Amino acid sequence: MKSYLAAAIQMNSLPDLHKNLAQAEELIDLAVRRGAELVGLPENFSFLGDENAKLAQSDAIAQESEKFIKTMAQRFQVSILGGGFPIPVDGGKVHNTALLVNPSGQEVARYEKVHLFDVNLPDGNTYQESETVVAGLRVPPVYPSKELGNLGLSVCYDVRFPELYRQLSQMGADVLFIPAAFTAYTGKDHWQVLLQARAIENTCYVIAPAQTGRHNSIRQSHGHAMIIDPWGVILADAGDEPGVAIAAIEPTRLEQVRRQMPSLQHRVFI
Repeated sequence: MKSYLAAAIQMNSLPDLHKNLAQAEELIDLAVRRGAELVGLPENFSFLGDENAKLAQSDAIAQESEKFIKTMAQRFQVSILGGGFPIPVDGGKVHNTALLVNPSGQEVARYEKVHLFDVNLPDGNTYQESETVVAGLRVPPVYPSKELGNLGLSVCYDVRFPELYRQLSQMGADVLFIPAAFTAYTGKDHWQVLLQARAIENTCYVIAPAQTGRHNSIRQSHGHAMIIDPWGVILADAGDEPGVAIAAIEPTRLEQVRRQMPSLQHRVFI
């Protein structure tokens, strides 16, 4: 593992596939021009805001999203995580799928989101992800990259389930991806503290691409794409507008924190 720059991209995706992909390309280009070698796109980067329209267009969204990630990775010669897009399954629903692609444009890891956001929030909004999405059944993968470290995958609501990240850390993760479309209501209180907790308790870097702003008349995301170090220090925060959070991933920092706080070696209950 070497020292390198990583980018957590922040988007305001809409129910418009081609507009979203154009926005993502612009932000990937910005990240690469600033030196990023590992780029994360948020959950629902290619389509967000209308579940019925998403299902109706799921074939096209799936095909174009995957093609886009592979093309961008190859064009810019960087590794890219597509943080979540729909892939159709039997029964008329989809998997919410994160895809990691290397600079050659080859898929190296895939994860189907296991925790679905079925929640009635105090602000009156109800989210029933399971109405359109089938939960994945497998533990997220950790992709061992010689240059970038061991990269663990997850998606959004997963962040509330620490046992998932403990499994990733047991599998050797150095960097945890947490791409999200976190609601504005929950995000203001929980987003940052959950990300910091996952970094601290697993002594891992966290790369958390995010959605921001309004996506339709009722759906609004919190923003604040972040990169956090293994001590829980926020290295970069994209704020409220579309943009990029960029920070260095340093193996010496990882080793230092794990040496000074060897909590993973002191676990009693497995």
